[in-house]
Amino acid sequence: MNRIDVKRRNVIDHRKKQFAVPQYKETQYPHRLNFYTTPPTADITLEQFEQWAIDRLRVLAELEACSFRNKTPAETELHMKPLLDKYLRLDANSSTASPLHAQRQKDHYSHFILRLAFASTEDLRRRFARAETMLFRLRFQTDDSRERAAFIRTLNLDWEPVSDEEKRELAPQLASTIGYGKRAPQVLDEDWLKVDWTRVPDLIENRKVYVRAGKAYVPGKEQQSMVLNAFTKRLETELELTARALPRLDEDDRLTPILDHLSKNFIAPDASYAGSGAAIEGAEITARNIDNLSQHFPMCMTHLHRSLRRDAHLKHYGRLQYTLFLKGIGLSLEESLIFWRSAFNKITDDTFNKEYRYNVRHAYGDVGGDSNRRSGGYSPYSCQKILTEHAPGPGEAHGCPYRHFSPENLTTLLRASGVTDRAVLEGVKVDTENQKFHMACNRVFEHLHKAEIKRAKDEGIMTAAQLETIVHPNEYFKRSYLLKHMDGKQHKEKGDVNMEG
Repeated sequence: MNRIDVKRRNVIDHRKKQFAVPQYKETQYPHRLNFYTTPPTADITLEQFEQWAIDRLRVLAELEACSFRNKTPAETELHMKPLLDKYLRLDANSSTASPLHAQRQKDHYSHFILRLAFASTEDLRRRFARAETMLFRLRFQTDDSRERAAFIRTLNLDWEPVSDEEKRELAPQLASTIGYGKRAPQVLDEDWLKVDWTRVPDLIENRKVYVRAGKAYVPGKEQQSMVLNAFTKRLETELELTARALPRLDEDDRLTPILDHLSKNFIAPDASYAGSGAAIEGAEITARNIDNLSQHFPMCMTHLHRSLRRDAHLKHYGRLQYTLFLKGIGLSLEESLIFWRSAFNKITDDTFNKEYRYNVRHAYGDVGGDSNRRSGGYSPYSCQKILTEHAPGPGEAHGCPYRHFSPENLTTLLRASGVTDRAVLEGVKVDTENQKFHMACNRVFEHLHKAEIKRAKDEGIMTAAQLETIVHPNEYFKRSYLLKHMDGKQHKEKGDVNMEG
């Protein structure tokens, strides 16, 4: 006969409990806003896993760019609307025709995928929490007031609503916190909450709340800061817990490279280039016109072009980076061979054909394995790839000047390219010190195209989405060319840069 000691604690292996198969539960999304307290459990495809995360990262990166550019809340909202509609649309409950569940499921899952990708280091956690808070603030401000109030009531934030009786009793005192001249009717129409005064020291400091018996009376318009603080605090806590769990996780080998790729993309959002043929119909993309077109090149390609003209040679990675860029702007294989042969003018035809001709053809997919020919060769390098792969060594000219140049050499290159404004040069210095290399490049682009960008916005020639942060050298060229040729005939774009970062 076995005797069971009821007082004895049942010891369970924590590893079995932690890595147990999660119980599937259909997630409901009654509100547009989300504090992301419940992890998802439903199955999604690997393609959805990657694409949803990429779309969200694109939005977060652009929000971060708006912050770096000191855009006002109104400017940020206007700039982000088309991007949110494209990458991470979230409609209100009143929008009966929209697939609300699908939209909110993508938002829910993409947040947790990026949380997993960006929990590994303190810097990534801090940046992710800041970007997510900016996204939540933007949504909170644009949400329907009734839906927003209903969402806040579900948070269980230990807030006590102020009754109408108490509002009438304290009307004069409450009125003083929401503006001079406010009277009882306006006070009664406002939503008020009571919280411990220690939770809103910033509001007390600015005399935006009334305090009595240890309780702060917070008007509706000031509740946003409390919700945002709660969101940020919860997310930071959850990110730290995720970071502790990462070493014990046995991730699927298919997911590890995706998560690693996503975390690297916080250096500069990635962008894949899709297209063939002329990037801009009507533009003369020929070997003899490259010198003229170089005025529209980003600094990385400007440096490669000048180095090639000076030395009549580039080392392997420089040739590859520059060949693919020229391929991306629409230079054909035949014209590319002409360009490189004329550029390498210190060698014989026989040496060029033996040592360099094949590499150019291989980059275009003209030779090589079947897969290389079917894919049309290599794609032009994005900013992220240039920043993170094959750092230049002695005698090499490839890479990103904003990352790989010394401050003195970078300033010399910028001045030679027409950037002489002290404020811009100082801004670039700050950007590079903070490792915001793509922001430094965009700062230079906006300075060099200041008048054209203003006109494009004023006349509606380009939308905010078409002027979003550049994260690909070929997009830099295309946008520069189109802005500088607004007075010419309308160019039809082909082979667009697919901004999926």
